[in-house]
Amino acid sequence: MMLAPLPVLSGRIVNIPDGEAGTEATIAAMREMVNRCKTNPIIRQAATTVAFLQPEKDYRAEAEAIFNEVRDGVRYMRDVHMVETLQDPVITMASRLGDCDDQSTLLAAMLESVGIPTRFVVAGYDGPHYSHVYLQAWLDDAGWVDMDATEPHPMGWAPPDPTVIAFEAI
Repeated sequence: MMLAPLPVLSGRIVNIPDGEAGTEATIAAMREMVNRCKTNPIIRQAATTVAFLQPEKDYRAEAEAIFNEVRDGVRYMRDVHMVETLQDPVITMASRLGDCDDQSTLLAAMLESVGIPTRFVVAGYDGPHYSHVYLQAWLDDAGWVDMDATEPHPMGWAPPDPTVIAFEAI
C-alpha cells in the first residue's frame, strides 16, 4: 500500500443515538466519507497502483487485489474504549490501523475510486444488536460479493450465522 505522509489528525465529537437509529447514523457517516474520499488523489493513487498490476478490464481481479491490499496491509485495531470512532480513509491508509468500520470505509473508497460500486453490511452476533460491519462490492459477473477485510479469508467470505443482518440502503 502506498504510504502517504500522515495527515494532521483532527476530529469532532458527535452524539449518536442508541439502537438502530445510531447504526443508521454511523453508516450514513461512513457513506459520506466514502463519497468524499473516493475522488481524493491519495486514495485513487493507492487503488490504481494496485489495480494496474491486474489484466486490463478484469474488474474482478482489480477488486480482489484492492481487497487483499486492505486486508493484508491494515492491522485491526479496536476503537477507543467505550467510544465509537470513525476514521477518515486517508488516515486509515496512512496509519495502517483501523477497526471494521475504518477498514470497510477505506476499502469502499478505494473500490469506488476505480468504478466498483459498494455497500455496507451490518451484522450482529449477540442478540438483536449490530456489532460488525463489512463491505460488499458489485461485480458484474457475480452480483454483490462479500469483502470482510478484518479477517484472514479470501474475497467472498462473510462471517457466518449472524443473528441480525442489514444492508445499506443504496
